[in-house]
Amino acid sequence: MIAALLSSAINENFVTTVGLVAGTLTTIAFIPQLTQTWQSKSAKDVSLGMLITFATGVFLWLTYGLFIHALPVILANLVTFVLTLIILLLKIKYD
Repeated sequence: MIAALLSSAINENFVTTVGLVAGTLTTIAFIPQLTQTWQSKSAKDVSLGMLITFATGVFLWLTYGLFIHALPVILANLVTFVLTLIILLLKIKYD
């Protein structure tokens, strides 16, 4: 019984770690685009439709994560949503 509980806790921690690493990698993927847009003061190569669709999807993932209390889903999508909104605002400002 104790071994099963310990194994379950280790598996749960491992799964959470995988989720956090995956979320971190997919979130930091937006930093180069944000940096380029900020420095060049141009977002002409970024599709407005893609940003709006992506931001909506990320917001829905964030909402889903809140409903199921999944920390990796919440953190990754919260940060990604903020980064996407910044790029969207820069797109509107510079274009």
